[in-house]
Amino acid sequence: MQSAESNYQGVWGNRIGFGQRPALLVIDFLKGYTTEGAPLYAPGVVEAVAQTPALIRAAREAGIPVIHTRILYLAENCADGGMWVKKSPVMKGMVEGNVLAEFCDGVEPANGELVIVKQYASAFFGTSLASHLHAQGIDTVIMAGCSTSGCIRATAVDAVQHGFRGIVVRDCVGDRHPDPHNANLFDIDSKYGDVVSREEAIAEVAKVKSDFPTLSKTP
Repeated sequence: MQSAESNYQGVWGNRIGFGQRPALLVIDFLKGYTTEGAPLYAPGVVEAVAQTPALIRAAREAGIPVIHTRILYLAENCADGGMWVKKSPVMKGMVEGNVLAEFCDGVEPANGELVIVKQYASAFFGTSLASHLHAQGIDTVIMAGCSTSGCIRATAVDAVQHGFRGIVVRDCVGDRHPDPHNANLFDIDSKYGDVVSREEAIAEVAKVKSDFPTLSKTP
């Protein structure tokens, strides 16, 4: 049988590259994914968290916006999670007061960095993220976080649909099993955005020369 790479060649996989005004989106690096024994525990996320501080540091040094997302349910019995928590009741652990819903050490938001609270997989769905990015003149969304087959994929699909260049940093995203992780990176890279190494992302971020230091601060 023909390999997936050969089958897709010349049909999918066009590169879009980095634009002029990027933002770094750190998606759902929460302790539920990195705490052994927790239902959501994912070894691939542990590895991704370890790789991400250097990327965050590069973005901050370049003065580009760093935006964080977290899943958090506020309604009784997580009713604001709608059908998703019915399909995936494991998500009901993402509530205020549960340590598993807190940000992982080393990748938590700095003072003044925007935190988007979401109830579904995509960072764009039901949030102000797209409006915020458009208002800032952002054209490129660099993505780190978890999980590759869930919230990363959903956000990458919505990023291109909202008119952004989506860049997924391979080393800085993770999942609970390598098969869905690799399959979704392949699919994202083929159809929705570019999948790049951490080194490539850091090199591109270092090229940014702009007025982002003023844009990235809250009023």
